[in-house]
Amino acid sequence: MKKKLDCILLIDDSESTNFINSYIIEQNDCSDKVIAVESGSEALELISSNKDKGLKQPDLIFLDINMPGVDGWEFLDSYKDLNLKSAPIIIMLSTSVNPNDAIRAEKIDEVSNFKSKPLTDEIITEVLTTHFTS
Repeated sequence: MKKKLDCILLIDDSESTNFINSYIIEQNDCSDKVIAVESGSEALELISSNKDKGLKQPDLIFLDINMPGVDGWEFLDSYKDLNLKSAPIIIMLSTSVNPNDAIRAEKIDEVSNFKSKPLTDEIITEVLTTHFTS
């Protein structure tokens, strides 16, 4: 049985990708709340603000790599410095076909997995089963 999460954070510079991913998550009824942001810096501000206010962090983050400004790699570098007590599961979700991206992601402790877009029912089920089964 899939566990329903409190919050999933989508970090992708594409508004349409965030819309579609939100829809897929909602159709799977696996989270009470979906937050979509369009930049790594916006995500860092949200996470930092939650930390400062003592609010719960998202349970799961789907992170794009290639974004203008603060990209996925830069997000992760800054994210590490936040020293969160309860860290979300981070899944890199990218269109990158560069095998070096998957290898690089594998070496980052904060990244639980690397998946290719688009987000699918199968990816959601796999992530929930692997990381959130009670």
